[in-house]
Amino acid sequence: MVNLILNSALILVALSMLLAFIRFLIGPDTVNRLVSFDVVTISSIALIGLISYTSGRIIYLDIALVYGLLSFLGIIIVAKYLEKGL
Repeated sequence: MVNLILNSALILVALSMLLAFIRFLIGPDTVNRLVSFDVVTISSIALIGLISYTSGRIIYLDIALVYGLLSFLGIIIVAKYLEKGL
């Protein structure tokens, strides 16, 4: 039962990454691309968490945490730049 839930979560995360990446490629403006890039990074953090659980290696969660912090800072910097410039 747990394997079924993990496999379905893996499929849903991969699907969300694919759809967000397609939106990133065809986004009509920069704000849509920024939001879709944020969705891709959040989905990849979820993917890292799922891989960490299935492989039994807790060190991957540290990687996901650092990746999340860097992604957050990057999105904030780009949003500030788009709003009024650096």
